Order: sequence, then C-alpha cells, then structure tokens
Amino acid sequence: MYDVEVGLDPAFTVGTVDPRLYGSFVEHMGRCVYGGIFEPDHPTADEYGFRGDVAELVRELGVTVIRYPGGNFVSGYRWEDGVGPVADRPRRLDLAWRSLEPNTVGTDEFCRWARGVGVDPIMAVNLGTRGVDAAVDLLEYTNFAPGMTALADRRVANGHKDPHAIRTWCLGNEMDGPWQVGHKTADEYGRLAAETARAMRRADQDLELVACGSSNSGMPTFGSWERIVLEHTYDLVDHISLHAYYEPVGGDVDSFLASSEDMRRMITAIAATADHVGAVRRSAKRLTISFDEWNVWYQHRFSGQAGLEVNENAPLIEDVFDVTDAVVVGDLLMALLDHCDRVAIACQAQLVNVIAPILTQTGGPAWRQTIFHPFALTARYARGTVLRAAVRTPDLATQRHGDVPATRVTAVQDPETGALTLLAANRNRTEPARLTVSLRAFDKDGRPLRLLEHLAIADADPSATNTAEHPDRVVPRPVTGTVLDGDQTVTATLPPSSWHLIRLGH
Repeated sequence: MYDVEVGLDPAFTVGTVDPRLYGSFVEHMGRCVYGGIFEPDHPTADEYGFRGDVAELVRELGVTVIRYPGGNFVSGYRWEDGVGPVADRPRRLDLAWRSLEPNTVGTDEFCRWARGVGVDPIMAVNLGTRGVDAAVDLLEYTNFAPGMTALADRRVANGHKDPHAIRTWCLGNEMDGPWQVGHKTADEYGRLAAETARAMRRADQDLELVACGSSNSGMPTFGSWERIVLEHTYDLVDHISLHAYYEPVGGDVDSFLASSEDMRRMITAIAATADHVGAVRRSAKRLTISFDEWNVWYQHRFSGQAGLEVNENAPLIEDVFDVTDAVVVGDLLMALLDHCDRVAIACQAQLVNVIAPILTQTGGPAWRQTIFHPFALTARYARGTVLRAAVRTPDLATQRHGDVPATRVTAVQDPETGALTLLAANRNRTEPARLTVSLRAFDKDGRPLRLLEHLAIADADPSATNTAEHPDRVVPRPVTGTVLDGDQTVTATLPPSSWHLIRLGH
C-alpha cells in the first residue's frame, strides 16, 4: 500500500464548473438515433416514437447539453431534408458512415426530444459541403419568432410555433481530418468559419460559437491548425474545440489508466495557443475550450469508414465497457473539472449504443454500461467550485505518458451549502492507496464537515461488464472503513484500479 496525502483550502480555487461540462453527443451514426433514442415500435415509445426507457436513463445520467447531428455526419448533411412532413422527406446516402438516412428524425424532432429530457441542444452546421447560406438558414429556422421570416414561418407550419432557442453552435466538425467530407486546410476552414460566424452573428447576436480545433493530439496539424484557424476567427467565436478518444494501445493498460494526462496536456497546449493568438491581436478576450468529443473507444476494432457496406442503421462501434474503462472515464471527468477555468463545454461521445454509456436491444431493454456510473455521479454531485488540490502521491511509470501521479484527486465544493465532493482515481493496478485528506479549513460557522457516503467503482475482475442479462454486475458500491476523525481528516483505502466519490457535508 502507498500513501496519498491531499491538502485543501476553500480559499484556493480553480474556477466554477459550467454545467455544460456534463454534455453528451448524438450523431446519426449506427444505432444512436434509430434504435437508440428513437424506436417507434418499442413498448415504451412515446407518441413521437422516442423510447421512454432510454429517456429515463438519459435523465438519470444527468447530461445538460447534447451536441447534434454530428460528428462526421454533419459534413454532408442537408438540414432541410429533416424537416416538414415525414412522408415527404428524402432518403439520402450518408457518405460519412455509408448508411441510408431516412431523415425520420431531424432538427424539430431532436429539439423537442432534448427539451423533454431536460437538456439544451448544441447544433453543429455543415461546413464540409455547404457554408454560410445553409448555416444562417438553419439559424433562422430554429431561432426566429413566428412571422419574422419565411423560414421561421416554415417551422411554425411544420408544427413548432415556439423557437427552439439554440444558443450554442459548432462551426463544422473535424475539418482537418482527411476522412471528413469537405476536408479543408486550416486557412480554407478558418476563412469559411469566420464568414459563417460573421453572418450568423448578424442574424442573431446572442450566440456562442465553437470553431473546430484539430481532430486529436496525434494529428500532424495539432497546434498549428488551432493557431491558423483562430487567426481568422478569434474575434468571432467563443470556444475552440478539442476531441480525444482513448484505448489500451497494444494492451498497455498502465498507460490507458493514465489517459487523462494526454487530455490535460491537450487542454493546456490549446489554451496557450489561443492565448498566444489573443496576445498577438492585443485582445482582452479569453477564449475557452469546448471538449465536444471525448470517451474510451477501442478504435483498433474498427476497420474504418471505407470498409463499411452501405447499410441502414446497422450496429456500429457498440463497444462494451468494463471496470477499467469506467475508471478511465472517471479520471477523464476529473481532468475536465481540474481545467474548468478553460473548459466551458464537454460532450461525451456518444449517448446511446455508439461507444455509449447506454446500450439498448431492439424491442428489448436498455441498460447502463459501466461508464454510465462515474458520469452520473460526477454530474450529480460535482457542481460548484473546483478547489486547487495539493496532492502528494508517488509516481507511476507508463510507456506513453512517462511518470504520472499514481492517484489523481479532484475536489469540488458547493459554495452555498459548503458540501464537498472528493473524486479519486487509483491508477495503480497492483497496489491499494491509503488516502488522507485534511479538511480543517472547512469548518462552516463552527460546524465541521461530516462524512455522508463513499462510493467506489472497483472489482476483483477489472474486465467485468454489464449486460442485458446482468445489467447491475458493475455498479457504484458503498465503501466501509472510511473515517472522518475529530481532527477533520478523512482516511480511506482505494483498491487498485478504482474510481471513488466521497461526499461530505455540514
């Protein structure tokens, strides 16, 4: 066993958590939409065809925003195909995933469903095969009041009198990726994004706009892409996007458990890049980051888009996640929280079936994957102010990331109640950690904190998964033996390869 000591003081903070940090992502891909959130013949389907059991799990998951409709899909999408009478909508070949898109679910249906499950939509526009006109037309259609323009009246005629009031818009998706329909150079994309942003702001000034960053940190364009794009768009956008997916490359589980080190470096690097552009422009504006695709994804199992047969709603990258994956997801959430001063939005990709926290069977049940649990617990309890934790922990050697902290700890305090949430990930696969956290600085009007609960995601079998037959094989379980003594010191044992949530209140 090794020791981990944590010092905390409510006076030392990182920043306030934007609720949009707990976002998700729905793309017209595989069974995410059709057979995922939407299945008209399902026993729980509502009057619009959306699965009620999935909707309940989405509410339980605690997502606050959902990015839509892509993803690679958006770069060839004609939004007009997905509005109006369903019987009149065309079937199209989606070039991104080589699927036949029936357009049964489109902008109106998605927005109505999203509001119904209590989330705000984030809309992506097509800057692959389209541009300024289509983006502004979609903005008018979704956001303008009845009688204001012909497109607003078209929405009303389609049965949606009230504007959808979408505030956050992504200017395309992964445009530096050669796999992207309409792939562009940084200058090409930057100029188009700037022109689109300028036109959208003329139509509606009350928007938040996200410029595309490079597709991942392994791209040769990473860093230089963001610099060039922001030289075009810095004064016109609010956020720059980041995307990252992680897996145990070559079976290297030790590096996989430390995946958040790469995420942390990405955030630091792109925040610095944005600040550099701002400094050169003598700008007082401070851009933030939209980490609008992140998750565990076993990409080595996916042969790529080019190898796909033309299909209609065929299952696609429906990875089944285990305990180790859940620990990694919990640690990635902690990295986002630890950078909440720069990360305003984050979207776990995707919501249902496609590398998702929720899986479904056609006509059958929906259930929680292992990765559902760290997200749901963090979204529920890690609200408020992230504290700057001083953590003393041994290092752990990894092949991909070098020496990394063996245990990561994140602390979030509710400024109104004084309640404190501790998140911890023990990345060591063989040794437990003895966690000690001093809370003497947290007395509120002479009332010390008390221990409310300690939940852990851990298992003697790190490859354990949840299935339709055994949906609760892996769930957060109460931990016994955790102590908060009279000296206001929490002591807990963290088993190897485990993720923890410890709640304290007055």
